[in-house]
Amino acid sequence: MKTYTIYLFRHGLTKGNLNAQYIGHTDLPLTTDSISELKSIKAHEHYPKVDAVFSSPLKRCLDSAKIMFPENNVLVIDDFIEYNFGEFEGLTADELKDNKDFKNWLRGDIYAKTPFGESNAEFAQRVCAAFEKVVDGCVKTSTDNFAIVGHAGVLMTILACYGLPEAPMAHWQMDAGYGYKLRLTPSLWMQAKKIEVIDTSPTSLNDLKTFQ
Repeated sequence: MKTYTIYLFRHGLTKGNLNAQYIGHTDLPLTTDSISELKSIKAHEHYPKVDAVFSSPLKRCLDSAKIMFPENNVLVIDDFIEYNFGEFEGLTADELKDNKDFKNWLRGDIYAKTPFGESNAEFAQRVCAAFEKVVDGCVKTSTDNFAIVGHAGVLMTILACYGLPEAPMAHWQMDAGYGYKLRLTPSLWMQAKKIEVIDTSPTSLNDLKTFQ
């Protein structure tokens, strides 16, 4: 039976990442060191050859995708943008530790919402709708393998919702420039909206996780 290969890669680091800030829609560039690190990963560990590349509209993802896949045109998916943190944008957990709204949001209720931002439910709904549209489009056009370069929160949400083995978001953490290789079987996708997570990628992560 025909299968499809999907790669999910986290973008390189920004100063906001290094400062442990909540950075959602703020369009920060990659740091110089992170650009060098992505180029080193590509040179020594190699990103896979793919037929299509999809990305968040933000520079940190677009620029990462162009380094990882210079031979591909990058297709922007607006709904792959990171979480809208609202009033928490640009702040750290330490700066917000006494904020009542922040404490309520951290409890993890699916309907918890950041002030002037979006709820966990709204975030998951838009990310999942965009992902399903991309997958269905690639299956329809027989795009055998493709990559998504995105934000950690977006990719972890995709894996938590669709990945096999099933695991919570925290299980799917990934370093900048790295991610996961998935195998999509059309019958499993149509029946259960599930995709097998078969490996980490690039190959240097292979010793970190095994998939039963």
